[in-house]
Amino acid sequence: MNKKLVFVLWLTALLFCKTVTAQLSKDYVEAPDPHPDEKADWQAVSKGVQSSFANPLIKFAKGAIPILKPRQSWSATGWKGERIFTQVILWSAAASDKVSFKFTDFMATKKNLLPASIARAQFVRHVLTDEFGGGCNTRKPEDFSVSLVADVIDNTNDIAIPAHTTRPVWVSVNIPATATAGTYQGSLQMFVKNKLYKNFKISIEVLENVLPKPADWQFYLDLWQNPYSVARYHHVKPWSAQHWALLKPLMQLLADAGQKTITTTINNRAWGTQTEDPYESMIVWNKKANGTWGYDYSIFDKWVTFMMSLGIKQQINCYSLIPWGNEFYYNDAKAGKEIKVMAEPGTKEYAELITPFLLNFKTHLIQKGWDKITRLAMDERNPEQMKSMLVLLNSVEPGFAISLADDHKAYKIYPDQLKDLSVSFGSTIDKEDLEYRKQHKMISTFYVCCAQSFPNIHTFSLPAEGVYIGWYAIATNLDGFLFWAYNNWVKDPLVDSRFRTWPAGDTYVIYPEARSSIRFEMLRDGIEDAEKIRILRAKFIRENNQDKLNKLNTLVGSFDKLTQPQNLDDMVQAAQNTLNELSK
Repeated sequence: MNKKLVFVLWLTALLFCKTVTAQLSKDYVEAPDPHPDEKADWQAVSKGVQSSFANPLIKFAKGAIPILKPRQSWSATGWKGERIFTQVILWSAAASDKVSFKFTDFMATKKNLLPASIARAQFVRHVLTDEFGGGCNTRKPEDFSVSLVADVIDNTNDIAIPAHTTRPVWVSVNIPATATAGTYQGSLQMFVKNKLYKNFKISIEVLENVLPKPADWQFYLDLWQNPYSVARYHHVKPWSAQHWALLKPLMQLLADAGQKTITTTINNRAWGTQTEDPYESMIVWNKKANGTWGYDYSIFDKWVTFMMSLGIKQQINCYSLIPWGNEFYYNDAKAGKEIKVMAEPGTKEYAELITPFLLNFKTHLIQKGWDKITRLAMDERNPEQMKSMLVLLNSVEPGFAISLADDHKAYKIYPDQLKDLSVSFGSTIDKEDLEYRKQHKMISTFYVCCAQSFPNIHTFSLPAEGVYIGWYAIATNLDGFLFWAYNNWVKDPLVDSRFRTWPAGDTYVIYPEARSSIRFEMLRDGIEDAEKIRILRAKFIRENNQDKLNKLNTLVGSFDKLTQPQNLDDMVQAAQNTLNELSK
């Protein structure tokens, strides 16, 4: 492909993304509030747009007047390389147009300056949500309470504030890893119709400690990606230039949270049709007229290479040798069409279908240099099917390692091939087994899904639950966290997060056009805390500082709880404050 053609394709994709982004931003209208606050006395609100810094662990209702003591300044402490954040709350009795924000540089001394570009102020939008309501079940909207909840962190530069409306603004600061320790002063300027309206003061204490870049975090994060959802939502052809351009900023957010695994599909519909966008296969299976097999790995290779280019390169998880429903698909040259077959592990049909694939796939992975980091991945498959699959695997290609999300507590049956094991929250890995796994450098994590009311990252979940996840992982000596859907979008994810089967938000934590969410940022914050704990522990052991080590371990141990503490917000804030004090 010549350089001119490459440039034309790149430019076309770039222009497409800019056009789509502009169109979505222009047409993005939130759902009406199903339960407006009829008692809110907006006439008592002072004239103009009111504003205040507020606790980021609190979600503010769109139609309710905030109850808080106005604060026009914010002080925070952080490590070099850390992301710190808060929120500003805006509310107004009358409509106000074109509200925007701008930061000044952050100054310690004339020589020590942090540029304004390290900070962002993003408007938070509201989506429809429901309630836990029993968790995993078929859902009729009329059977569950519905409300608007603040979650979408938008990328628009300015926004209108309608009358009788409250609007959160997410304020984040990425402290450079190269910053000089000290206290920096800066401002957040608020504009209305391009005129300076208010000036907020910000003070940031940068500690000497350094947080590694996300790619080097040891916390094992595994959020499953669905690129096909992006193609459907944006009405583009899968794997077209437009599709790749839309995927890049979305997956970069994931890489910047320390993601470790690449989700791939090796056959169609690994999870059946339970999602809005059933996963297609990244590998095309072709049965030739003479009965032999061929496999097209072009999409698989491009996807893996693309994700690795973003910094996600520790592991490749391939779903699945045991798909939901035991359905497999291939193109049959003799029949001239796609064939669907039912093949259950342990049967002759399964062995005849899977054996040639395993042999061919292993050869391909070796050629690409990916064989050591590839895992054959399964999701909540029963022990009988797993046993039958492993019998075949060990007779054909015993070198393959396994990744399993296990809700059957069956890890003891095949301990050595489960290089990546995730158990559902509330389940345990026996202490001796966990130690064995750590000694043999196996990954052990936990996951939450529609079955867990706490902790979780549904759209109605408390923000502090996302932080709790990071602390719980390290309190239980686990390596990290798995969540089944990073971007398995519902029909209209920016407006309504509810789904026909599970509690709202269970299918995704990130929004179209690389919009982050309060849930995702809180989860990332908990992961940063886990990294800080790991670093401090090593430091205190190295320095033989037993007092600080005991205090840290006692603090972390308080998060080994399976039920929600009554004072969760206070608990998380106090723990983070103590962590910063121990860092000094």
